[in-house]
Amino acid sequence: MYTEKVDKLQAAVEEFESYYNRRRGEVNQLQQQRKEAQEQREKVHSRKEMLQQVKILFQESSNYAREQARQQIQHMVTQALQYTFGPEISFEVELVEKRGNPEAEFYVVSIYGAESVKTRPDDARGGGVVDVISMALRMSLLETSIPPLPGPLLLDEPGKHVSDQFAPNLAHFIKSLSEAFSRQVLMVTHNRHFAETADKVYHVELVNGKSSVHLD
Repeated sequence: MYTEKVDKLQAAVEEFESYYNRRRGEVNQLQQQRKEAQEQREKVHSRKEMLQQVKILFQESSNYAREQARQQIQHMVTQALQYTFGPEISFEVELVEKRGNPEAEFYVVSIYGAESVKTRPDDARGGGVVDVISMALRMSLLETSIPPLPGPLLLDEPGKHVSDQFAPNLAHFIKSLSEAFSRQVLMVTHNRHFAETADKVYHVELVNGKSSVHLD
């Protein structure tokens, strides 16, 4: 009888020891999983911080690149306006955020005596100013593009709204840009001032329903 009780007690101890070992193994496994989860969390947190730093770097680089492009475009268009119309006019580019996206606003600043007037290009001195701005923007975008865009600059009736008084100035400015940037300019024009500054002039006229072309 005593031996039977001892055997039962021994079996109960062994069963408890087996249960304890299983539970201890589960606890160890959970602790290991917790450790791995903490390590993974630290890695994710570290990666998040790194990505945040990269994002800030990209934003700063993007802002710097936009500012550089803004200054270059503003300078070139101002040169075109002043070469054509005189020193009392300049071009400004303002970068603004709209719906989370950067956009550029264009303005013309005109000096009248001691007064400075800032307007939209469409409201500044008529269509001639818009013609010059359009041409200068096209050239500046070509020259500031990354990677550079090869090939000629194609112009269709540039400065068609520029008065005869200022047309020679614009013609010579286009000529100077062509030489400064070593970029060929091909244009269609009816303005004799632009034709006079060209290296080659092809005259096209309609004869009996056909285009006749000859080199002037």
